[in-house]
Amino acid sequence: MVNTRSDGGRAGARKASGRPRDARIDEAVPEAVMEILNEVGYGSLTLEAVAARAGTSKPALRRRWRSRQHLVVSALARIIGTTPTPDTGCTHCDLIAGIGTLSEAFTSTVGRRALPALVADLTNDPRLEKEFKDTFFHPRRATTAEALRRGIDRGDIRPDADIDLLLDMLASTTYYRVLFGHLPITPELAEDVVSVVMVGIATRRWRDEHDPSGVEAGE
Repeated sequence: MVNTRSDGGRAGARKASGRPRDARIDEAVPEAVMEILNEVGYGSLTLEAVAARAGTSKPALRRRWRSRQHLVVSALARIIGTTPTPDTGCTHCDLIAGIGTLSEAFTSTVGRRALPALVADLTNDPRLEKEFKDTFFHPRRATTAEALRRGIDRGDIRPDADIDLLLDMLASTTYYRVLFGHLPITPELAEDVVSVVMVGIATRRWRDEHDPSGVEAGE
């Protein structure tokens, strides 16, 4: 009888029978990272400390993440979320909910202790920058873009609105305050930002429905 099984098939079988990925580590590590960032900051975070807090080992972390910087990016995506903007049928409610997740995340110490230093590291590491954008930045941005397009379809937002500009405007206030710390990130910040932006891009119909005073802007 001829054995038609190739070496590639045997390798695939060996790979398939290997030790499965530990889902517990995937859950515990991001939480450990965020706790340590809040306690000691970005510069003092080590793989050893994360491994001890998460109940795993440094080699296990190395198998999943290239460096502690990549570990922080993964933790931000896991804890803060990459699909923050819901579809509730209410355009400004969706936008407030989406931008509000940034405010909630960065009102903790981790904002000032992690984000400025991480952004600095992105400039010197193209692979890290790509992972940050692909894993965290672009997915979040995409869900907010979908909310804006739904707003256009509903007739809430003018069809000529510049989506990319609006995305920058909606999130930039939070990031700006995190990076420079000149003003606090308040619980009302997301709603305040969305309200200001909507005044400039909303259709007359939306303003008529949401502005009882009858004051019109942008026209």
